[in-house]
Amino acid sequence: MHHNPSHHHTHVSACTPADGRSPLQALEESFLALAAAPEPLTLPAHLVCEEPEQPVLPVDQVRTHLAHPGMSPALRERTWGEVVRRARRLGAPWDTVALGMAVPVLHRMLTRVGRCEHVERAEVEQEALAAVTAALYTVDADGSSAGWELFAAADRAVHRLVYAARRRAQRETRPQEASLSRLDHGGDPAASPTLGLEAQSDEAKDEYTVLALAVRAHVVTIDEAQLIARTRLEGEPMQRLAAERGVSCRQLYRHRAAAEQHLAAHLRHQLHQG
Repeated sequence: MHHNPSHHHTHVSACTPADGRSPLQALEESFLALAAAPEPLTLPAHLVCEEPEQPVLPVDQVRTHLAHPGMSPALRERTWGEVVRRARRLGAPWDTVALGMAVPVLHRMLTRVGRCEHVERAEVEQEALAAVTAALYTVDADGSSAGWELFAAADRAVHRLVYAARRRAQRETRPQEASLSRLDHGGDPAASPTLGLEAQSDEAKDEYTVLALAVRAHVVTIDEAQLIARTRLEGEPMQRLAAERGVSCRQLYRHRAAAEQHLAAHLRHQLHQG
């Protein structure tokens, strides 16, 4: 039976519970109910154990193995690959299982993000779950990093949400600053008025200014700076930019990672010089 990814996206992650539970709490209860049912959902035990003592394990026990730091990367990715395939092929309730498997890591991830006074915790959780739900249908289930890609998607989405909320709060208290997204692709970076941002004080040196100055210093190109600004700072989906530029999302992610490495090295160098 064919399942529409957008349907599951809405079904699993679009609604915040009205009874006071957080999105992750509600998901956790649904996941544990599937494991504790009279006929619990199970997975082959060989996915998480080299020499299993029984043929299958309830999904909550599989998750316990997944969360163990001693589990080999090969077994972990084999398990994630199977979970992703079932979510795609079978739909509910395996989409809930896939998200439930991610709960422990998402909790740790959101703890690292910390508290943001500009956005509700439930909204942050919801954004993380929505990103994982969408990524279930785009990651390579047969590759070696399906699980990592799910959490990377959640991490990117959460940071976009938190950063966008902080930017909105800043715009309420200070004038709108020049956006790097208006840079002229064909112009001379040194002559472009939007690149004439001078760091008059440490407080005024925001992320757009840092990117603009990096372009002037030939650390990154205008295209690279726009890629970072539009996806990291303004929260645009990578798929949109990939379509605009006629390349794959994977290529753009690699391109952005390389540009960010160059930028980080440049900033470290400046810090040491200072």
